Amino acid sequence: MPSNHLSNAGDIPDTGIPAEIAAQTTMDEQYEWHRSFLRRHPVSRRNFLRGSAVTAAVTAVGCSPFAIGAYAEEGQLAIGGRHVGFGPDASSQLRFAAQLSRNPRDGKVFLDHGPTPALGGTIEAEVRNLVTQIPSSDGGILAAEQFYVHAPVDGLAGRLPHFYRWRTSDGFLGDVRSAAPAMPTARNAVLPFRFTMMGDQGTDETPTQPAGVVRGDYDDRYYKPDNDPDAPHATNVMRQIVASRPDFHVLAGDIAYADPSGGGKNPQFVSAGGTLAGGFDKYNPYVWDVYFGAIEPSASTTPWMFATGNHDMEAAYDTRGYGGHLARLDFPGNGPAACPSAYSFTYGNLAVLSLDANDVSYEIRANFGYSGGSQNTWVERTLAAYRSDPNIDFIVCFFHHCAYSTTDSHASDGGVRAAWCELFDRYQVDLVLQGHNHVFERTDPIRASSPTRAATDNAIVYPESDGTVYYTVGGGGRPRYGFQPGSPETYRGHEVPDPAVPNSYVWQSGAKKQDESAPWSRVRFRNYSFLRVDVRPGFFSSEMDVVAVDEYGTEFDKLTYRRQVRV
Repeated sequence: MPSNHLSNAGDIPDTGIPAEIAAQTTMDEQYEWHRSFLRRHPVSRRNFLRGSAVTAAVTAVGCSPFAIGAYAEEGQLAIGGRHVGFGPDASSQLRFAAQLSRNPRDGKVFLDHGPTPALGGTIEAEVRNLVTQIPSSDGGILAAEQFYVHAPVDGLAGRLPHFYRWRTSDGFLGDVRSAAPAMPTARNAVLPFRFTMMGDQGTDETPTQPAGVVRGDYDDRYYKPDNDPDAPHATNVMRQIVASRPDFHVLAGDIAYADPSGGGKNPQFVSAGGTLAGGFDKYNPYVWDVYFGAIEPSASTTPWMFATGNHDMEAAYDTRGYGGHLARLDFPGNGPAACPSAYSFTYGNLAVLSLDANDVSYEIRANFGYSGGSQNTWVERTLAAYRSDPNIDFIVCFFHHCAYSTTDSHASDGGVRAAWCELFDRYQVDLVLQGHNHVFERTDPIRASSPTRAATDNAIVYPESDGTVYYTVGGGGRPRYGFQPGSPETYRGHEVPDPAVPNSYVWQSGAKKQDESAPWSRVRFRNYSFLRVDVRPGFFSSEMDVVAVDEYGTEFDKLTYRRQVRV
């Protein structure tokens, strides 16, 4: 990558900016390019593609109407794509969100909720209108509107289910579901719990808009043969997550992939009604319709907590490319003011930090340094507070770019190491969960950049003395990457005598690669997978089992983390 380039083709969504300009501009500069272009090429509201007008209710199994409905402006106002997250105080606050099938105009949307299925309380929801306008190669503009609804509920009892349903003023009535806030941190209230994690998800289905989109354009089959290209890998992983019944789920960035270009086809926009010729459209906001429908079976009842990756910097929107997510999602908002997707929450004896690696990445620099150092200051302050809290045993950080990984696509990011790894050492972070590389990889415990001991399958790790273990879990659905030549997979039942990788690399300042050996690489698995984490709080010692599971439910790696409880 030339030193004046901030990103290569395919590193961030292609939102219609000429490639030579996009490669050398920040997200703020790209957003200003959009504003200038649209001032010169205004779009009539008559020419906007409209949201899906669906008359059928959302089904009991959680299928969203947006994946199959015809897009039109009229019809009953329907609600789909329900998802729940924690508020700033996870043990007493939930944030409910969903998507509307069209502009509600004068209609109203309500969340009925209560401690039992009888409900009893009602909140009028906030409607957020997301406008997208993407310049196309044929001289036109893809213009779209989407509408999202949000309702905060506070004052809840920790870990007790809270029931809800969505309702509209013109007669739509959703089914009743429930979600629960986090467990309190008080030691005498803490019971065993479970969470799941993965990154780089996408979907197995294609949106119905714009006209002409076909299978393989935006779904997870888009660019190269895989190990069974007809298998619905993202759906398989989702089924396993649903079956795991987690108390919450975390996703380490690269969420929906509304633009999957850079994977081997020429990104080519064709206007509605046209014919795709050897490529697929550029950024398509309607991928998000399909995505929210795909995760709804889990996210409508289980809080999903998101970090942002490089494919989540969408230059068509403000706030450094995160404006779309601020319309779609509810981040807790208790992190640094400059970083919407940096936040923290606690669940029982566990503290979790979501970090925005786009701020520190040496590889993809379109948002490099955007927080002005405020995120790093917040990370240090927050880690120090959690590590000094006697009710917190384990600390987990999750983000997108990898501090330690050995794939042939992105490998390790020196910017992440420089910003945070010394802090992880100082405050004895137990787990670091990453995405970005579309494989599974686990390190041995690391401290001061070096492995401290071999942690083989089923080992017990003592993080206070052993160090931090780094996981790359980017096999949520996107086509897989490879490992370095000559470095085989090594996992349960397929171990190799020496798993070290002699020929990996790390990104340095200026987007330069530096060769390095990787004696810390312990487990490598080139397939679709997620993590299932079981935490067992105790009065004398606490344990945490971290189990790697493939898309069909087979376990292939496990470590147990043990900490003595402080008094």
